[in-house]
Amino acid sequence: MKRFGLMTTSALALAMMATGALADVKFGALYPFSGQLALLGEESARGLEIAVDEINAAGGVQGEKVVLERGDAVDNNQAIGEARRLISVAGVKAIFGSYSSARSIAASQVAELAGVPYFELGAVADEVTSRDFKYLFRTNPTADHMGKLIVDMIVNKVAPGIGKDPKDLKIGIIHEDSSYGTSVAGHQERYGKEAGLNIVTTQGYPAATVDMSSIVLDLKQREVDVVLQTSYQNDSVLFLQQANEAGYKPAAIIGGGGGYSMIPTAEAVGKDVIEGVLDADFTQYAVNTEFTPGLEAFVEAYKAKYGSEPRSGHSLNNYVGAMAILKAIDKAGSFEPDAIVEAVAGIDIPQGETAAGYGVQFGAGNQNERASMMGMQWQDGKLVTVYPDAAAAADMRFAN
Repeated sequence: MKRFGLMTTSALALAMMATGALADVKFGALYPFSGQLALLGEESARGLEIAVDEINAAGGVQGEKVVLERGDAVDNNQAIGEARRLISVAGVKAIFGSYSSARSIAASQVAELAGVPYFELGAVADEVTSRDFKYLFRTNPTADHMGKLIVDMIVNKVAPGIGKDPKDLKIGIIHEDSSYGTSVAGHQERYGKEAGLNIVTTQGYPAATVDMSSIVLDLKQREVDVVLQTSYQNDSVLFLQQANEAGYKPAAIIGGGGGYSMIPTAEAVGKDVIEGVLDADFTQYAVNTEFTPGLEAFVEAYKAKYGSEPRSGHSLNNYVGAMAILKAIDKAGSFEPDAIVEAVAGIDIPQGETAAGYGVQFGAGNQNERASMMGMQWQDGKLVTVYPDAAAAADMRFAN
């Protein structure tokens, strides 16, 4: 019987070679596909899916067709359970994910203990890469990048644009209170104080909140000039709507990624309400494309696959990270965890050679040291890159 089994396997392999078919290798796609974070979770996963399509069209990874096994990280406990299932039941060789920092932190712990590579393509919280994990790599920019960029925009663009000294502005920081919002807010405070900014309040709230009127009232009473909100989609919409209803119009609102980068957010609150709102986040689509080679081709692939324009830059940045990782794994020689880690650790993509504009090279904590963010503004219903100048597609606008 053993001889028959070996002969059958050999015959199958020869048949596959003769027909040009590829064997399959499984990777996990662990994102919040349902629940409160599903919209950005799905958008992020689409970038990974496009990368896999492109890799498979070019011959796969190590001669095998990449197949994605989805895991729904609807909450932290589910993220842990799905990571275990992907590893022990589905037999994935690595996991890609996960957009949500809290979900990523929980699930990557499972992968690390199992010795399975985990590639984070979108979560920004500090803790993701501060744990000295061997098998975890993050390709995207971080909460530190976001906090610093926002402060730089205030000092270099916002304050001059509204005719004030940066130190004369009253800054209010509000944030959802998970690892994501807390990390970004902490960096905003640190860089803000270093720049001499007057931060008059910092307030956290649950991302699932259904009423932000008390926060709006407090900011209004404090006469806050610039509001910094780090948020997901629902709380972004809620704040913008309730601030508008209360007649609260600060000189600037600067979102920290999440909901502020999404077309559905603009549709929910209306073009007039979101006009002029700023955002710091991953590379978006209205950008100087000389700075982002391959971006236009990605957009065309997205439209062909999903029948619409991308809903945010999360898909683009997941695509860029996944392409870098998959190409490295192709050169690893095997799918053994240590071989994958060694190949990925050796990635060296210079700045300006990806569709997101930044390069890829891993440093301390296996964080991509070449990752960076950009500043955007909602102008005439579109999210347009306005900072830094080299990537800008338009000038920053200010109300008269």
